[in-house]
Amino acid sequence: MKSKRYVNKIFKVLSETIKNPTTELNYSDEFTLLVAVVLSAQSTDKGVNKVTTKLFNLAKKPSDMVKLGEKKIRETIKNIGLYNSKAKNLFLLSNMLINEHEGKVPSERDALVKLPGVGRKTANVVLNTFFGKPYIAVDTHLFRLGNRIGFAKGKAPLEVENCYMETIPKWALKNAHHWLILHGRYTCKAKNPDCDHCKITKYCEFYLKEKIYD
Repeated sequence: MKSKRYVNKIFKVLSETIKNPTTELNYSDEFTLLVAVVLSAQSTDKGVNKVTTKLFNLAKKPSDMVKLGEKKIRETIKNIGLYNSKAKNLFLLSNMLINEHEGKVPSERDALVKLPGVGRKTANVVLNTFFGKPYIAVDTHLFRLGNRIGFAKGKAPLEVENCYMETIPKWALKNAHHWLILHGRYTCKAKNPDCDHCKITKYCEFYLKEKIYD
């Protein structure tokens, strides 16, 4: 595991490179964010935004979603992957929010992960993005970057998350999730990472190894 001083330098560079780190999912409040993140599983943000443009015109609150019904939800989101299970989960979690949380999205992870279709990663995204809590949601980008750069290594998402939480400086925790996602999405891509335009190559194990064997 890299030292906190070493990791601090990485996030200093990312903070200077990516000025406005935030999710690229469209939302207006905590419920629409939760819905968008649930829909984003194995789907692109661009694809989800196309679907939620239609969905949020029909339902922006848990009560609206319940009235819409699972069948109509399914028809509205059918252009993204896993739409059958996602439609069912949106209907069920909306019911649960009404019955157990007075129609409000809870701001605690233990409560969020009990909602249908909401796992630790989804909960962490909502808590970080909307509620401003210092959580790290390990998606494919963060898992890849942690292992590739070398400062949050692990074979499982939770292991990588724990490494991030131990090494990321406190000042960076709020924005770290989005800095890493955006860096992974546009620069440190899974295939053909754009090392020529990357600002943190001198801290990256992958780049330094590649350079040695050039």
